[in-house]
Amino acid sequence: MTAVEPHALARLPEEWAEAFAAAGDRPFHGRQVFRWLHARGELDPAKMTDLPRALRERLAAEAPITPPLRVAEVHRARDGTRKLVCELARGGRIECVVIPMSEDPDDDPDDEEGPWDGRVTLCVSSQVGCAMGCVFCASGRAGLERGLGAEEIIAQVAAAREHLAPGEHLRNLVLMGMGEPLHHYAETARALRVLTSAEGAAISPRRITVSTVGLVPGIRKLGEDFGGKIGLALSLHASNGAIRGRLLPMNDRFPFEEVLRALREYPLPKRRRITIEYTLIDGMNDEVAHARELARALTGIRVKVNLIPMNPVAGAGFGAPPAGRVDAFRRALQSLGVSVFVRKTRGDEVDAACGQLVLKEKLIQRGKTEPCSDVSS
Repeated sequence: MTAVEPHALARLPEEWAEAFAAAGDRPFHGRQVFRWLHARGELDPAKMTDLPRALRERLAAEAPITPPLRVAEVHRARDGTRKLVCELARGGRIECVVIPMSEDPDDDPDDEEGPWDGRVTLCVSSQVGCAMGCVFCASGRAGLERGLGAEEIIAQVAAAREHLAPGEHLRNLVLMGMGEPLHHYAETARALRVLTSAEGAAISPRRITVSTVGLVPGIRKLGEDFGGKIGLALSLHASNGAIRGRLLPMNDRFPFEEVLRALREYPLPKRRRITIEYTLIDGMNDEVAHARELARALTGIRVKVNLIPMNPVAGAGFGAPPAGRVDAFRRALQSLGVSVFVRKTRGDEVDAACGQLVLKEKLIQRGKTEPCSDVSS
């Protein structure tokens, strides 16, 4: 049968069934192909043994399925974090990060998973670079080349599973890597539908979090399309609009209060919270007064605040506050009833924050070799 758009890895089970029916084949064979691709990770039609042999041969000859990316480099850190640098068949390089979940319950007071049992979180990218221009972000400094197709997002999950250690299993998926997932919503949403399909990888929506700098239409669409079941993380990084405007250019288009209003309207299921990502930057947003202002701004929204001490980014000119000020900020939020934890740095020696390696390569190409880092993932 002839190949149709979208890419084979990005088709939903019903689309596979419809394509097979249109070609005069049995629709349920199309759903079988979907299960082979996503539940078993098999791309070779010749090995899809529950399909008739003649159909397997025809698929292999007429519609071979080519991987949209390959893992070019694997960078391993002492803490078990693995950064996968992937080369895309359509051109460009992206990164995804395998992060063993912490055994320390103090890392996240809302973690209800219990003792660590080999769970890992995968941080995936949604674009080659990023157009949002956040002043402290390595991906943004690299600039945007293009958005990823749904198949390129999905393929990162398959690639990561091949690099799990014995005893590990993929538990959580976060779209917090390179790029803004809601910037090209249609491809992100398609990838989420494929990954959560019960006939495929069957990742629970409650185990998936989409991070955004505050693209209000995308936040609303995500809530409508998935009923609030997909987790949401907002890169807020400020206690008021004036500070946020200095850090995130997108604040001019979607102001501070408008973004918070979209969070209040997000259809959160019971006992779920929105994650607020807040990068602490020395002398800019790190005073106890900012913590109190942040708590007031978040009133009425079920949140947990993820504090991220700033890491240096080449040319950004920002730094982290002293440890004592970080702790004072945390304690101030806790005293006001806000659930808060301080993110511990993971994978430092492999530049495990998404976008760091790609930016470092670009800096080297431009004759600049100063170290760089990011605050994401």
